[in-house]
Amino acid sequence: MKLEDIAKKAGVSRSTVSRVINNDPNVNAKTRERVWTVIRREDFHPNPSARALVTRRTEIIGVVIPTGENIFFTDNNYFPQLLAGMNLITRQSDYAMLLWLGELTENDDKLMRRITNNRMVDGVIVASMTVDHPLFQRLISIRNYQLVMIDRPLVNADQISYVTVDNFAAAKQMVEYLIRLGRRRIAHITGNLGIADAQDRLAGYKAALAEAGLPVDPDLIYEGHFSRQDGYAGTMRLLPHQPDAIFAAGDTIAVGVLQATREVGLDVPKHLSVVGFDDIDVAQQSFPTLTTMHQPVQKKGETAARLLIDLIEGRVPSPQHILLPTELVIRQSCGGPSPVSHVPYPTSLSGDRALQTA
Repeated sequence: MKLEDIAKKAGVSRSTVSRVINNDPNVNAKTRERVWTVIRREDFHPNPSARALVTRRTEIIGVVIPTGENIFFTDNNYFPQLLAGMNLITRQSDYAMLLWLGELTENDDKLMRRITNNRMVDGVIVASMTVDHPLFQRLISIRNYQLVMIDRPLVNADQISYVTVDNFAAAKQMVEYLIRLGRRRIAHITGNLGIADAQDRLAGYKAALAEAGLPVDPDLIYEGHFSRQDGYAGTMRLLPHQPDAIFAAGDTIAVGVLQATREVGLDVPKHLSVVGFDDIDVAQQSFPTLTTMHQPVQKKGETAARLLIDLIEGRVPSPQHILLPTELVIRQSCGGPSPVSHVPYPTSLSGDRALQTA
């Protein structure tokens, strides 16, 4: 069936059918509905190549997650939740999604050219990309290329659309909660400081300590990435300084913290409070269950996809900056107010040798 056939059955011109299919606003509402009734009844599917010539759109969005592929096969479901949200909106909007997954370097020039070739996709969502990443520099240099970032970009933020949470305020709230519990030697294991999320959480941690009149001790800060391995290594490095709490910049980091404390014989939360950020699945599956800062990860994916499609179709101007809410979720890993639940470290730990050599 062709456009001419739909036009004849709907009693309109071929050009009117074309305008209806391509969402031209200059079509009477009754006429639009009459055309769509015929299209649905006849199960008509427009030729995507022909439609692209008219709209100059492919109705495909790109998603770039520049991290190791094994992130999808570990205990971190942050990125799968993001993708679930994006997929929901693209399907509802009759768009397709093209995923580029994996670490990119300057040597991946051919792949980066494909990603930035706007004949393949109408726009791109980028998640967790460091400011010095070569692809980021390419993306922001292309004119009339729709880009939405998940996380606030560290440069050119006023020119780029993004969806995130207030990481500074959320981290500050978390540390203030620990302070109210009586914790005074609060350590922090950061995420990747090339990403705004990690920088803002570190800044919120420092601000809460400063407002409470507590020193910011460099020995109580371990620079890591959003991984279990860094949680484990950071804990081994921090424990000789006897923190009474560890604020992990991500729940996956916190899982590594809990693993390390078990190995050296510390009881969480009796000897050490542990808190995380994200509220992904491992927060409820850990032992003890993890006090954390909930952020709506799937909602971030949905919001980013909806925003990108709105930008592509001209419904909103660029740039757009969207902050989603967070919520402190209190579980078992932080304990109650001192001195009831927090006691000094044991004089002998089963992992003393590991602590000395970390």
